[in-house]
Amino acid sequence: MDNAVLTVQVRDLSKKAKVLRREKLIPAEYYGKGVENVSLQMDYQTFRRLYREAGDNTVIDLKIDGVGDKKVLVHKVDFDPISGDYQHVDFINVDMNVKVTAHVHITLEGQAPAVKELGGVLTQSLDAIEIKCLPGDLIHGVTVNVDSLVDFHSAIHVSDIEVPANVELVTDPAITVATVSAPREEEPETVPGEEVDVASVEVTSEKKDEEGA
Repeated sequence: MDNAVLTVQVRDLSKKAKVLRREKLIPAEYYGKGVENVSLQMDYQTFRRLYREAGDNTVIDLKIDGVGDKKVLVHKVDFDPISGDYQHVDFINVDMNVKVTAHVHITLEGQAPAVKELGGVLTQSLDAIEIKCLPGDLIHGVTVNVDSLVDFHSAIHVSDIEVPANVELVTDPAITVATVSAPREEEPETVPGEEVDVASVEVTSEKKDEEGA
């Protein structure tokens, strides 16, 4: 998403957050270094559509009625634990000339030979990496091809991930991203022993001949 624009309003603080939510509005907060905090409210569906496409790593042109335009990133989104609805949003002001850090998702693609030919199990041990760059250079994710996983000793590390030249990897390059492990050996089925009917066993006993003792 190249250009994200979101129009919001200064929040009516006389209304509680739960009242705003009933009116299909989301309470929000705008803040950042060197700027004045502003409490906001915005249309639920408008934000939902934008956020589903823009995510956390897109600079948004936040148009605040009566205040002006601000460059922001979505810093935090609170969800209702039961319904999953958006409850509150934090927007953080960004300076387009100052680098920011962000987490981006890792997507695996391709088919590892160790899986296809050796029957191994692909394991992704890292879901996201941290990057640093100017706000305008933010990326939404990285794709890693697993074709290099040819056996159970192969591994993909953070150092193998390719990012644009203007993006810096912050995550430790030695961390493992993906491996293929050998398939588990099936345990042999145990054959149950033949059950003995105790009732059918004849028990005999000898009686000492005490005569003549």
